[in-house]
Amino acid sequence: MSQAENNPLPLPVRASRMRVASALRETLAEGYGAARLRADVVAGITLGVIAIPLGMALAIATGVPPQYGLYAAIVGGLVIAATGGSRFNISGPTAAFVAILLPITATYGLGGLLLATVMAGVILVALGLARMGRFVEFIPYPVLVGFTAGIGVVIATLQVRDFFGLSVDGRHEHFTDQLAALVAAMPTARWQEAAIGAIALAVMLLWPRITLRALARVPAHLVALVAGTLAALLLPLLVPGFAVDTIGTRFHWEAFGQSGSGIPPFPPMFVLPWQLPDAQGNPLGLSFALVRELLPAAFAIALLCAIESLLCAVVADGFAGTRHNPNAELVGQGLGNIAAPFFGGITCTAAIARTSANFRVGATSPVSAMVHALTVLLALVLLAPVMAQVPMAALAALLLVVAWNMAEAKHFLHILRVAPRSDVVVLLTCFLLTILFDMVLAVGVGMALAALLFIRRMTELTGAQAVVPAGQHDRYAGLPVGVVVFDINGPLFFGAARQALESLRFADAGTRAVILDMSDVPTIDMTGLVALQSLLARMRQRRVAVVLCGLAAPIRAKMEKADIVEHAGVLYFAAGHGDAVDWCRQQARPNEPPTDRGTV
Repeated sequence: MSQAENNPLPLPVRASRMRVASALRETLAEGYGAARLRADVVAGITLGVIAIPLGMALAIATGVPPQYGLYAAIVGGLVIAATGGSRFNISGPTAAFVAILLPITATYGLGGLLLATVMAGVILVALGLARMGRFVEFIPYPVLVGFTAGIGVVIATLQVRDFFGLSVDGRHEHFTDQLAALVAAMPTARWQEAAIGAIALAVMLLWPRITLRALARVPAHLVALVAGTLAALLLPLLVPGFAVDTIGTRFHWEAFGQSGSGIPPFPPMFVLPWQLPDAQGNPLGLSFALVRELLPAAFAIALLCAIESLLCAVVADGFAGTRHNPNAELVGQGLGNIAAPFFGGITCTAAIARTSANFRVGATSPVSAMVHALTVLLALVLLAPVMAQVPMAALAALLLVVAWNMAEAKHFLHILRVAPRSDVVVLLTCFLLTILFDMVLAVGVGMALAALLFIRRMTELTGAQAVVPAGQHDRYAGLPVGVVVFDINGPLFFGAARQALESLRFADAGTRAVILDMSDVPTIDMTGLVALQSLLARMRQRRVAVVLCGLAAPIRAKMEKADIVEHAGVLYFAAGHGDAVDWCRQQARPNEPPTDRGTV
């Protein structure tokens, strides 16, 4: 029995119209009792604990202090859960955004990053209202694998500095420059940082192998951060001079006339994103020119958010046997990314790993995601001094594992071995462009390349084949001499029409009529209509009659709209093969009455 069959939740019936907060509406309509609330509370607390270190680590990787990742999980996670279209999605900062957000932060600062996130939220709401949710399904699989693997490589590269405690001069936006700077800085590596990073990394790799069920349920990355923190606190007692960089030593804050190290122990406060600092530390400001500069970045954020959140919802549906509302999910993601920056939250979207864990620990509705957000809020207020002790090397180790999981190296190599050559080209193109340039260019070029390859494949499926000898074929028995038949198969669209009809140029000089069997043509576009008009003009010049046989009603309507209509002795629309034969015989012997053959 499948997981869907074991799932006690009823399969919701989706209305054809998009409804904001559809997942929460359906949950309440089904009846939400104490048992489901208890399950969601337990799941939400569990996911909140998982999300805290990830939110801090991903914010740091993005180039901003760790609290801004927690603010995203709190505000964005809460709004998206309340207004989205998926029952199980857990939203917050994700690793996929690091490669996009880091250059924005480096150029425009925290204020620019948050303003771009607001703009991306508006774009997502517009996509949802325009019912564009299903279009994400048309992104080819090699494109998705290529850019996610590339992002994994970029994230891993960014963690090398903190993992080894390197002293790298300046910021380097491009991958090749980052790599060169890291290699040049290797002599500055500190064994203390590497030791803490190695401890955290070893725990994360070995913890899943524990067979004791009670311990195995504790997230490996949480255990690793605790182990790394304890090691950083205890080793200075054993090794004189031992010291490592921590959240507390790296980051400082000032608020409400107070200051401190690490993370401010306050809930998110309302702030206008354009009043926050730019890359030079000055207030960002708001202008049309700035919005125009940030628009490409906003579109990139919106595109990635749409892809990741909807793929995450599909994965959750596979686990639970439910159906998400893709357009409502886009609107929810948009509203969350509009709201979060006004409370300091960076970009957020649904996270596949956290969503999968949400279902596994027993969640039944979006309430678990809301509890997850409230758990992060409670930890921020109560445990900020504790979180300040987390070593930067341990967080780097955590993100190295995240990057490895994103890259899916074994799966990537498997695709290289078994996929068609064209798909391998798309995969490698997206992978290399993501690393060397950015995700937007990679997805754009990958989509264009995949589209061209699709057109080529469709062209290979479309063709015109002569039926020889036509008069002896069962369908065309009794055809008079001088009539040739071509069987046209496949869609006559811009990539295939001219090639498919090109062979009709070679009709024999004694040909008096041509039958085009189009019963296997599912569609025709304007290029196909123009190619057909050109063919009919050539046949008319040679005084060869043309019979179009077996046209589907929509195709015939398109032809008539394009002024391709019947003309006595020149062009005839035959209802079937028998009708085509009778018309050709009538043209050969005008005084012979037609036979009652019917149509095929």
